[in-house]
Amino acid sequence: MALHSMTMTLIGASLLWVGWFGFNAGSAVAADGNAGMAMLVTQIATAAAALGWMFSEWLAHGKPSVLGIASGAVAGLVAVTPAAGTCGPAGALILGAVAGVGCFFASTKLKRALGYDDSLDVFGVHAVGGTIGAILTGLFAGTLGGAGLAEGVSLGGQIGVQVLGVAVTWVFTAVATYILLKIVGAVIPLRVTEEEETMGLDLALHDERGYIL
Repeated sequence: MALHSMTMTLIGASLLWVGWFGFNAGSAVAADGNAGMAMLVTQIATAAAALGWMFSEWLAHGKPSVLGIASGAVAGLVAVTPAAGTCGPAGALILGAVAGVGCFFASTKLKRALGYDDSLDVFGVHAVGGTIGAILTGLFAGTLGGAGLAEGVSLGGQIGVQVLGVAVTWVFTAVATYILLKIVGAVIPLRVTEEEETMGLDLALHDERGYIL
């Protein structure tokens, strides 16, 4: 479906990009070198992911798009968050590129193959991007200028811990989400009718008409 407003989409993505510096660098709870490095790797990974998505889209569809670049940037922000305090600039560059490419294919090829309904690509960008970032956190903490691993911890062992953490998170969120959806679905319908979806929810549910800027 066509965007309601590309202008509003870019404003939103830009606000996320800038605000994420406070999220990642602010987690250092100090104005020091750790905060500065977290800000730097956040910028690098996000830019790399935006480019990774753009080039993937270019190769797959013959044309790049601004929407794709914005989506890639969000994927990079998600992916670098677990690694912001431990990876170095080189690791962030690779992490972002992998996330951009991986999230593009998850939001297009995988989405079509599995046939799930995800209008905002939350699974393709956040679930897949977060999974990539969390696993690569273990890799780039100990390589390419990362902060280093704890004493006695091997690189393979740290990656294994990251994979275990991701697996537990996937199981917990799947079960919890299923339960919550069942509760909500017992009270109100989980989705609108096809006619309302075609009309647009602003108009169908709120009797408001958006204006494209």
